[in-house]
Amino acid sequence: MPQHGWVTPDTAVSAVVPATDAADTTDTASTADPAAWWRHAVIYQVYPRSFADADGDGMGDLAGVTGKLPYLRDLGVDAVWLSPFYTSPQADAGYDVSDYRDVDPRFGSLADAEQLVARAHELGIRVVVDLVPNHTSDEHAWFQAALAAGPGSPERARYIFRDGRGEHGELPPTNWRSVFGGSAWTRVTESGGEPGQWYLNLFDSKQPDLDWEHPEVREEFHDILRFWLDRGVDGFRVDVAHGLAKDPSFRDWDAHTEMISGDGEARPTNASPYWDQDGVHDIYRGWRHVLDSYNPEGDPQRDRILCAEAWVSPIERLVAYTRPDEMHQAFNFDFLDSPWRATDLVERITRSLEAAQSVGAPTTWVLSNHDVVRHATRLGYPVGSPRMNGIDATCPQPDADLGLRRARAATALMLALPGSAYLYQGEELGLPDHTTLPDELREDPAHHRTKGTPEAEIGRDGCRIPLPWVGGAPGNGFGPSERTWLPQPDAYAALAANLQAGQPGSTLELYRALLATRRELDLGVGVLDWQQGYGEDVVAVVNARGTDRLLVLANLGEEPVALPDGAEVVVASGPLTPEGLVPTDTTVWARTR
Repeated sequence: MPQHGWVTPDTAVSAVVPATDAADTTDTASTADPAAWWRHAVIYQVYPRSFADADGDGMGDLAGVTGKLPYLRDLGVDAVWLSPFYTSPQADAGYDVSDYRDVDPRFGSLADAEQLVARAHELGIRVVVDLVPNHTSDEHAWFQAALAAGPGSPERARYIFRDGRGEHGELPPTNWRSVFGGSAWTRVTESGGEPGQWYLNLFDSKQPDLDWEHPEVREEFHDILRFWLDRGVDGFRVDVAHGLAKDPSFRDWDAHTEMISGDGEARPTNASPYWDQDGVHDIYRGWRHVLDSYNPEGDPQRDRILCAEAWVSPIERLVAYTRPDEMHQAFNFDFLDSPWRATDLVERITRSLEAAQSVGAPTTWVLSNHDVVRHATRLGYPVGSPRMNGIDATCPQPDADLGLRRARAATALMLALPGSAYLYQGEELGLPDHTTLPDELREDPAHHRTKGTPEAEIGRDGCRIPLPWVGGAPGNGFGPSERTWLPQPDAYAALAANLQAGQPGSTLELYRALLATRRELDLGVGVLDWQQGYGEDVVAVVNARGTDRLLVLANLGEEPVALPDGAEVVVASGPLTPEGLVPTDTTVWARTR
């Protein structure tokens, strides 16, 4: 057993514990084929701008991603999810698409995308790409045609154009607010120079919403799906999946507009006229039909998948997106939002698994992504702190050591759970947000649209900083030059990948060991037995798969906790005490006799 329970690269071995009396058993088995790769996959999010720069211009690109694929293979992930790389004016970091069938020159070419997919498949890594169906860029050919054609035209019918209210149409059609601040409606100037209709933009004004009631919109996206499936991609992460259908009454809505909408039974997300409307489900049934047509034999290893980014509550409405004829996965943001309290985590894990089981789907766990403060940073604040939309130098700064310790423990807990899991680039290095990024360097439209208003947001730039690959090199090895499109904080140099590789106890080696053990024991398709007797500040569970049973113990309390007699630590998120106890904010995977 390694000293103090620290993990080393060669200690990720099988763990077997005997059956024990469990207070509860959550059976995650379903009628679906448990061998389907997506039911237990670990998928790594690549934010191309900030992953690796091959040409030295300071912005990451597809060639940079391809060059780092062996690193991802060695990390032990099953697939990568690429944030948008399509042709785009980059008003919202590529989530404003002007051509869904080509690659933006900033990131390379279509040939580079095809080479990336081919190389990933050679290494045994599947590729999932982002798809942005709620809106296009205002520079998309369709929207330019809509502006030129005028009111009442077939071209405008593809988008949500409406006449304004007021005597001269000078008021927006509804009082809806943009997620990025300000009105969700933008007025156009017609070809004759007069003020004209308004178009809906739930995000930036350069992101006009499509009208998904229009059959041309539906067929266009079916064709876009086929375009990328023909190039070998293995699935799609669907941006704003809960936003495509709108209440046809276009009634006013006084609540603050945000992606994270709804608070459970009291105010479910679909109370809003533009989120989680029932009409979205028919759209995704059509998409599922397209994807299934690429696997006519029904081979679970050839499945092409859909994953919903749906900020929906209550969870019963979220799992509706993953019914057998719709999407395969939906991000579990309820877990991401959980306070660092054992009772909350147990309740949310249990509820998530039960809800997913009700539709025969896996739960899809996630702790960080490109839209939220990294968990190594947000867990550095006191438990119960309010949600943050970004951090700058005027904010109270997090406890970096505490945040990293808790982040490692949270990841070790997450990767022991049945279902699929998503990792965000750089979390395997323990990267924090950049919490002192100057305002003048920020690019997030949410920051610029809300600056100086009561709904001001700091924005998401802090979690999108270019990765450090070689500590102390120019740009910390992000590319062949010293340029990085956003500056890296000083802390990144010591967290670079080359300095952590092969170092016992490093966050990188912890992730490698967790992923290796997870795969070896098939934890992604296991069954959970909740364990009692450790106290209310401890999450204790056995993940069972066949005769293999792994004890997972996460101590969130202030006092160290003893493992069962004879327990042998397989992987630990941090060192045990000299007496072999599990200290606070530490998760252990163990076998017992």
